[in-house]
Amino acid sequence: MRVLFVEDDPSVAQMYKLKLELDGYDVVVAPDGEKALELARSDRPDIVFLDIRLPKLDGFGVLEALRNEPKTERLPVVILSNYSERELIDRGLRLGALDYLIKTQTTPAHLSSGLEKWLKD
Repeated sequence: MRVLFVEDDPSVAQMYKLKLELDGYDVVVAPDGEKALELARSDRPDIVFLDIRLPKLDGFGVLEALRNEPKTERLPVVILSNYSERELIDRGLRLGALDYLIKTQTTPAHLSSGLEKWLKD
């Protein structure tokens, strides 16, 4: 099971990556939006965890680009952000994210345990 984790804060990325790998997932981290798109196109992950605020291309731009390409339009994406404003959550879900999680409310264990559910959706 391949996971693309898109996060520009190395310590946050490492924390989630470590838990997911301990639970048996193959995790690749993209530090910015452009790298995320490149990896989503070439590595074909099973799911993407996507931050909103990113260098080069924000998470909404990444999500829009993924949805506009036949090769990635059905790729499961879960947003994981520090921003909890209703309009941002609504925008992410409208663009096709399966879920919108708030980092301060989402432990690595919670993220890992939700993977089976998101992949079934």
